[in-house]
This record gives sequence, structure tokens and C-alpha cells, in this order.
Amino acid sequence: MPLSSALSAYSRVTALAAKRAIHAAFAWLHANAKTMLDWQLELCTIPAPPFGEQARSEWLEARFREIGLNGVATDEVGNVLGFLPSPHLSPESTGHVVVLSAHLDTVFPAGTPLRPQVRMVDGSERIEAPGACDNGAGVVGMLAIAQALVKAKAELPAALLFVGNVGEEGEGDLRGVRHLYQQKALAGRIAAHIVLDGAGADSAVTQALGSKRYQITISGPGGHSFTDSGTPNPITAMGSAVAALAATALPDEPRTTLNVGTIHGGTSVNSIPESAVATVDLRSTSTDELVRLEVALHRAVEDAVDHWNGRTTPSGRVRGLLTYKIDMIGNRPAALLPDGSPILEALRAVDRHFALNSGSRLGSTDANVPISLGVPSLSLGAGGDGGGAHTLAEWYSTKDRETGLRRILLLTAAMLEWAAEQ
Repeated sequence: MPLSSALSAYSRVTALAAKRAIHAAFAWLHANAKTMLDWQLELCTIPAPPFGEQARSEWLEARFREIGLNGVATDEVGNVLGFLPSPHLSPESTGHVVVLSAHLDTVFPAGTPLRPQVRMVDGSERIEAPGACDNGAGVVGMLAIAQALVKAKAELPAALLFVGNVGEEGEGDLRGVRHLYQQKALAGRIAAHIVLDGAGADSAVTQALGSKRYQITISGPGGHSFTDSGTPNPITAMGSAVAALAATALPDEPRTTLNVGTIHGGTSVNSIPESAVATVDLRSTSTDELVRLEVALHRAVEDAVDHWNGRTTPSGRVRGLLTYKIDMIGNRPAALLPDGSPILEALRAVDRHFALNSGSRLGSTDANVPISLGVPSLSLGAGGDGGGAHTLAEWYSTKDRETGLRRILLLTAAMLEWAAEQ
């Protein structure tokens, strides 16, 4: 980034930070730590398993209405939307929009015990509960920014849309954000998108880690292990396919991984199974590498099935042949935010203003979608600290939450100003 550009971004951020409305919003964040804690504890009692986020959508819609957002609604897939109230920011307007979003779903299945506990650790509240950090922190951070701006009576230069979206985790496959970008009312209007995911205030996800996920099913006639011996076995074929796939060479650069996550099939030890099913996760920062691994996956399965179908047996008793199918169950695009992106320049200026680090990192978040579409976007932690993500021992500490939220608020204000000029 040229020095003149860096100085310009920093001077604009400094001017924004001096505005009375921004000071008032910062003051609300400082004075309402208890409100945010209460929101988070309440949220953590509401289950939101993949494809089961309805109760959280209803809770967030009620909070959006209480805060005073306009145009509050829940869309067809469960995303909750609300605009900051202002004559220019109505949902019917056609101007540019900046999106601030946080995903509602968690990785935990229905029936997971949700009994959040609060302990004081090093002088800060620590919430211990599944989903407390991922993404209780992000949802509460989004609510806090919305409430702070409403209370500050901020008059924003462009529309600000808050979105609590579904479908970020696992097989949700970013369905909530994908749906958002397919809406005709928003087509071509989203100028920038800030995603809040988890904790922290020292980095940003600017490189979208791509992933493709597949379910492999190998089927056969099955039978008795002795009397039908010689009939090809789907589990044996699956084992051959997985072994061949696991031997696929993976480069260190671009970073690429391959994982067989689940495998199951069969009914008893003395039965030839009728089917075997496995799931595979391929990840890379390179679209070309993902294509190469996809080809390797299909070849491994096809070769394994052909091998076991063609194998001769002493008895010659074959009741039928194996078949297979490979279904894609997840597809997250790989993408990279350009170094000169306006949102990255603004973040660097904001972090300089607060004397924070501006580290960039790789991740797989809702930001994958807008970055891949060319929308200036990144994913930020919502302040505080956390650990144990995706486990029952997950926790979130409120220590320095305010710092992270001030960072998000000032970045949002900077991108609203930029959007109004486009």
C-alpha cells in the first residue's frame, strides 16, 4: 500500500474516531458489559445444531426489535436481518449497504446439555458452555455494535445491515450467507461485509480456506459371510479406496489437507455388508489443488470398485457386483482478499489508531463467500478471549472485549463512509 494511501486511511479513521456519535457509542460499550454478559448467557442456553437454528433465530429477531432496528425479518432459510433506523437506511432504498454479520449455529447436536456457568478468572468473567465463544461472542458483539449505534443516535452515510445467519458450521456449508447474496433486493448493493466469528482483537481472516466435502457410498448385494463368500464386499472396497486416497501426495505450499472423517457400514460380523459410507474433507488455499484432489478421490473409488468386482474367487459364487456414488456435501470457495483492498487498508488504520496488531491469517468462515465474489470482506474476532472451540469444554473470557468491539465499530464506520463514496 502506498504511503500516501496509508496516511489518508489513518487520517480518515482518526477523524471518524473524534466524532461525537462514535464517542457516545464507545461510551455505551464501556458502560454495558453486564448487558452483553446477560445476552451471551441467555444465548448459550438456546440450542442451534446444524439445520436446527430456529429457536436462536427467534431470539435474535426479538433482540433486534428491542434494540430498535428497522425492517427486522427472518428470511426463508432462517437468517435474521435488521437495518439501523434512519430515513436513508430503509430496506427499500437502493444505495450501497455494509453488512455486519455473525453466524447463529453451533457444531453441537440436538440434545447437547447447555448449562452455561460463569466464573471469575484473573478479574474477568469467564463463560463456560458449548458455543460460548463460537459463536456466542460474535452474535453478542454484533448486538452490542447495533445497540451502541442506536443509543448514540449515529447518522450513518450508508445503509448498515445486521445479519444473524444460519449454516456456517459443518454441513451447513455457508448456506445462510450464500442465500443472502442471492437476494434480488441486495444485488449489487453490498459494498463491504464484516464477519464476526469467535474471540480476539489481534488479527483478521483475509484468506479464505477452500474446502470440498464428499460422501462416498459403495453398495453391493450383501449376503452370508460363508455361503455367499466371493460376493464383493463394500467395506473391503471402501478400505482400498481410502488407502489409495490417503497415499495421495499433498504439497506444503499451497497448504493442502485431506481427511477421512467418518466411515461406517455393515450389520454384523458374519454378514457381507450391503453398503459402506465414508465422508472426506479436502482443504486448500488453491482451487487447482482442490480440483486435483477431487480427481484423485474419484479415481481411488472407481479403481477400488473395479478391482473388487473383477477379482476371481474359488467358489465362483458371486451374487452381484458393487456400485458406487460420490456426493458433494460441502463446497467452500478458496479466495484471497487483495492486499490493497479498502477494507484491509481501513483495518490497518483502525489498528494503528488503537495500537493493535494487524495480523492476517487463513480461515474458513462466512467471509469465504463475499471474498470469492470480490466484495471487500474479512472475518474478525469480537474481542475477549476463548478456547476449547467445538468441544463441550468451550469457554469465553470477557477480558478486553471492549477493545475488540471498539475496533469493529470504528472499522464499520470507516467502511460506511467509504461505501457512501462509491
